[in-house]
Amino acid sequence: MDIVIFHNAACGTSRNVVQIARDAGYDPTVIEYLDAGWTRPQLLALFAAAGLTPRDALRVSKSPAAEMGLLEDGVSDDTLLDAMVAHPILVNRPIVACAGGVRLCRPSGKVLDLLPNWPHAPYAKENGDMLIDADGVRLPE
Repeated sequence: MDIVIFHNAACGTSRNVVQIARDAGYDPTVIEYLDAGWTRPQLLALFAAAGLTPRDALRVSKSPAAEMGLLEDGVSDDTLLDAMVAHPILVNRPIVACAGGVRLCRPSGKVLDLLPNWPHAPYAKENGDMLIDADGVRLPE
């Protein structure tokens, strides 16, 4: 199965999603979107497939969204999209696209909803928090 992960290596959640996919036996295509940037059609397609609005996908913490006035009421989707294209950090991550669907995978365990195969149990994230117990049961995050 082809998996594309729009990734920021500085983000622990994003790193976890990439590692979960790899540990489940997949070889995801990892796109460092801070380097690659976004196009407006790309964002529109990803958001539509994931059932997100630009506001839903806006990264609020550790981003310039507040300083740019993007958190104010009345900011249009067009304005948000323009800002996201100009400042890729404004898009929340990681976004995963595969045959199972498209999803913003926050928290990282949401990627399991898209994968037919999971990593071998028990499984912990990079911080040691258990994601899958010894019986192969997904734990709440």
